[in-house]
Amino acid sequence: MVFLLYMYAALVRDRSRSAADTTVVAKTDSSSSPSESDSCSSRTERSTVTAPHVPPQFTGKRLSLGFALSNKTHHYGSFYLRMGAVAFGIGSMIYSGLEFGQYWELERNTNCHNVLLALTPATRMAFIFIQMYFIFLNNEMKVYKHKIVARFGLMHMVGTNLSVWLNVLVQETKHEILTFYDPENKTIGLSHRLAFQKAFASLGTEVPPSHPAAAHLRVPRGLKGPHHIFECRRTNIMGSLVQDASPFLFPCTIEYSLICAAILYVMWKNISKYPSKDVAAAIAKARILEGLAYKKSPHLYSVDCARAHKGLFFGILVLVLTIISLILFFVLVSRKEYATLAVVEVNVCELALYAMTTFASLAGMVCVRKLKYDGNRNLELDNILLVGAQTGMFIYGTFTIIGGHFTIEKNTILILITALSSLVQTTCQTMFILDASRRSAKTPEQLRKKPGREIVTFLLVTNLAMWAINTLEKSRAESHPVQLHFYGLWAWTIITHVSMPLAIFYRFHSTVCLCEIWKRAYKMKPAYM
Repeated sequence: MVFLLYMYAALVRDRSRSAADTTVVAKTDSSSSPSESDSCSSRTERSTVTAPHVPPQFTGKRLSLGFALSNKTHHYGSFYLRMGAVAFGIGSMIYSGLEFGQYWELERNTNCHNVLLALTPATRMAFIFIQMYFIFLNNEMKVYKHKIVARFGLMHMVGTNLSVWLNVLVQETKHEILTFYDPENKTIGLSHRLAFQKAFASLGTEVPPSHPAAAHLRVPRGLKGPHHIFECRRTNIMGSLVQDASPFLFPCTIEYSLICAAILYVMWKNISKYPSKDVAAAIAKARILEGLAYKKSPHLYSVDCARAHKGLFFGILVLVLTIISLILFFVLVSRKEYATLAVVEVNVCELALYAMTTFASLAGMVCVRKLKYDGNRNLELDNILLVGAQTGMFIYGTFTIIGGHFTIEKNTILILITALSSLVQTTCQTMFILDASRRSAKTPEQLRKKPGREIVTFLLVTNLAMWAINTLEKSRAESHPVQLHFYGLWAWTIITHVSMPLAIFYRFHSTVCLCEIWKRAYKMKPAYM
């Protein structure tokens, strides 16, 4: 937070210095032509950046620490990604605020009453808000002064985000494990939500005596002998509220930290040298002329939905069916006699989704090959986030396949097929996104036909459906009794808490990348742009 406050102080100082420069530039340009002077001066008066004579379409980004625009401006995240960072930041602030509220319910004469239990979430909430403000506004900049301070501060912020990620991950894993802890006999009880006995009876087999179907009692590591657990946070009103909301809120903290760490890392890599005054003046003048040649109202928004309606409405149909499937799952799984049917039903829904989106990704690869490929487009941030989040899908799918293959059950073939399909689907979709994000229309015919846009629209909506499945159904360890039965509580809870937030973020970021493809791939800019 100290580094961010320092940057804002530098911003205020640079803006005060640039005010005089913009006034001088306006007076100098007035000698050329009156009309040009009026237009340029009105634009420079509204400028909020540190580099002088910058046109208005480049002045919406607040820059600090001597940031300047160059002829190759780095974009640190699209608008959709930054809006996602704001949304996840809001969820993370709610999570931290609820944890802060728990402190006031603790008894003062116990070991639980520690001021750090209030100070830590309050500081985290302030850090999230300040960093969110910085990330959302400063998405185009180049550092040319105080490079050592900028490098140290940005890398320290990357480490801070990773530390927040690991802290929340460890805390939530601990709390979920302790919900199964029985302090009377120092054991953890696992009640399986699947009706294993009925499943075995339907197959005509007996339940193996060494694997009781009703429950397991396991001695947890680190809980042997005289040991007292002070579960300070999940008690009373606020504690129970956090306990119920944490499965949905703590992934927001992880996803917010992932986005911010990736954006700050790319900023750190692109710290550049200080440009000379002549180069800076030439770049600024070229930008002014470019702004005069092409001016677009900031309040005018247009969306061209041509060649997208079929994919949109078919995707909406799939989304509605997915929501109905999730509702049926939560209704059926709450009844013991229908628990097995609930798991089968949701796995069939997932398998159908993976099959449709896999074929759509393969068809999209064929369609977009007609478009022009631009290998020089700077997509480093999106690639880092997409491939990094895909590791969560690979981790979860691989452990699900291993557990389904070696479990004693005979009816887990559907779980195996679903897990394999998810790995194939994510691989094909990632390849499609990485290829299509670098393509654009090159002829008027391609601009009219828009090859592959129906598929991009369909994948955009279906990824929202798969995001809903990962968020609502897969994020809890007890929702998968087969894997919980095979790995045990410790291992499967850790696997779920490590991989599921990344898998949820993969679906979100895939949607962001597909939105960018949908918007940019089917446009032709003028030659001077």
